[in-house]
Amino acid sequence: MADLQHDLRPTAATGEFDDLAEPYPDEGVEGVVEAEPYEPVSDPDDAPLTRAHAVLAAHPVADGYNGLPWALKRLSYYDLEDGESTVDTDVPRLRSGHVGALFWSLHLPEGLDGDRAVGATLEQLDLAKSIVRTCDEGLRPASTAGQVADARNCGRVAVLLGPAGASAVGDSLGTLRQLHLLGLRALTLTGVSWASDAGLTRFGEEVVREMNRLGVIADLSGAPEQTVRRVLSLSRAPVLFSRSAARAIRPHPVNLPDDLLAELGAAKGLCLVPLTAEQTGPTVRDVADHLDHIRAVAGAQCVGLSGTYDSGSAHPQELGDVSCYPRLIAELLRRGWDEGDVALLTWGNVQRVLRGADFTARAAQQRRAPSKATISELDG
Repeated sequence: MADLQHDLRPTAATGEFDDLAEPYPDEGVEGVVEAEPYEPVSDPDDAPLTRAHAVLAAHPVADGYNGLPWALKRLSYYDLEDGESTVDTDVPRLRSGHVGALFWSLHLPEGLDGDRAVGATLEQLDLAKSIVRTCDEGLRPASTAGQVADARNCGRVAVLLGPAGASAVGDSLGTLRQLHLLGLRALTLTGVSWASDAGLTRFGEEVVREMNRLGVIADLSGAPEQTVRRVLSLSRAPVLFSRSAARAIRPHPVNLPDDLLAELGAAKGLCLVPLTAEQTGPTVRDVADHLDHIRAVAGAQCVGLSGTYDSGSAHPQELGDVSCYPRLIAELLRRGWDEGDVALLTWGNVQRVLRGADFTARAAQQRRAPSKATISELDG
């Protein structure tokens, strides 16, 4: 039977796109992932929107969820470099909104599972890579924190692939490894037999260990509570919720109650708040209320942003597309957020999670061979 031993502490390089492998810089003391240093960039007497642009110029948005690849499937022609009005995301608006990185969702329509889900996910990966290749003046593929920073330094928007749905794995750790090699960076642990209301099965636990070994980040948005709690206790890498706000403010089933937010803060995970009217409310002030609440409960290092643009969701007023992030940041500055906390919200926290996943994977790969376990072997 395959080696089922737990493992170690955080991170390592992950599935790059094609031939993107780069040396990863030293992170200092082993096991400790430092946040990026913050330097104030604006005069406190500036108007909030002017200050917001100044902060974002230094600390751009790392957007945790964007559905552009699927939205582009229905278009016979598009031009993201010069502007594309039929979608919420294009290069000019990404630059206007000071977006420096985004995760492209590979989620599938309802009803796809098994081999169909695996095949459809592969098609999405192929499409996403094709889009990036045709927009090389504005976009750059990335899979590590270092590559994200490099893309920003070159004036490009870094694109990370994922999250994908767990059904894309097809109950096979070998498939997970191949998806990782193709660039998959995050996997949502819902909609499968091994991650359910009863929690993780033995095979589900082995999937999480293998994700840690590879550097694939666990996304727990929409996951059952027992699965969430087990992953939080099992994972050696930081986890994230790609689209979850505060249930205390808006009782949506994907939003998180305060006890889980507190556990997430203790685990140094990340809650990415979606800019959707359904989950956060109809105005920019409602979104800011969720950010205030999650910062207070989980901590400033555990909250980020998830635009959910081009995912079919309605967005709050003044936040209709990816160019609108300065309006949200201006609202936070009006509420007294200091620029250090804004810098963590927009950029630093996502970078910390990426570094944490990379460190865990590098350490795990020194101790653990790829798992050969199967679902029939572990779950019967």
